Amino acid sequence: MDKKFDFASEAIKIVEEANKAGVILRIMGATAIRIHCPNNVSLHKALGRELSDMDFVGYSKQRENIEKFFTQELKYDMVKAALTPGLFVNRCIFFDKTGEKPHIDVFLDKLEMNHTIDFKDRLDKDFPTIPLAELFLEKMQIVKINEKDIKDTIVLLLEHDLGDGDKEVINVKYIVKILSKDWGFYYTVTTNLNKVKAFLEKYEVLTNEQRKIVADKIDKLLDYIEKEPKTLSWKIRAKVGPAKKWYNEVEEVERAEHLRKPIY
Repeated sequence: MDKKFDFASEAIKIVEEANKAGVILRIMGATAIRIHCPNNVSLHKALGRELSDMDFVGYSKQRENIEKFFTQELKYDMVKAALTPGLFVNRCIFFDKTGEKPHIDVFLDKLEMNHTIDFKDRLDKDFPTIPLAELFLEKMQIVKINEKDIKDTIVLLLEHDLGDGDKEVINVKYIVKILSKDWGFYYTVTTNLNKVKAFLEKYEVLTNEQRKIVADKIDKLLDYIEKEPKTLSWKIRAKVGPAKKWYNEVEEVERAEHLRKPIY
């Protein structure tokens, strides 16, 4: 694949073409953050954040249409489900056999990783990416968070204010409601927010003002999260704490070339 491949432009093009075909797709991950943070694209790049994939979310009720869109309209091939049992319950994987384009993951209804993010009735809240609240949660749900996800979160928080809606603000009201019902998700998110805050001093490309903006938003988020009334099940699970595993294990998807075979 060409190293100069423009992931952001290609992802937007795919979502727009899908929309014309009546297929609902939204962009996820670092590519979505690059698109949704136009004022900080240069910073995202200065942090050394290279885009490497295109991930999308759609609805399972449109699975057949999604498969036809990628295979017939865009001329991608599909990985055979039989080769990776269990992987395709809520997911489709497409690849370009010419090698000119990256593989594409399309998650259906949910992102089920260390914690589950449910997209039911949420994909119409933004375009062409998933909503900012889900972009935030997508990064913060990673138990073994790495620097690329920390960098993405810094840029996301720097670009967008906190609010109680989904239009160009991070919907804190939506986030805290989810975390108030799930102690495990709460624990992972709050732990990661503190990690992001600790990493702010590491990146010399950030100005002191930028560090302060992000740190202040993290403090506000943590305050909102703590003040939100918790459910009884949350309180019961909190008593056990991290002594018991609070997250789902995620196996790395094997994407060896021998799996990349079209479905006929």
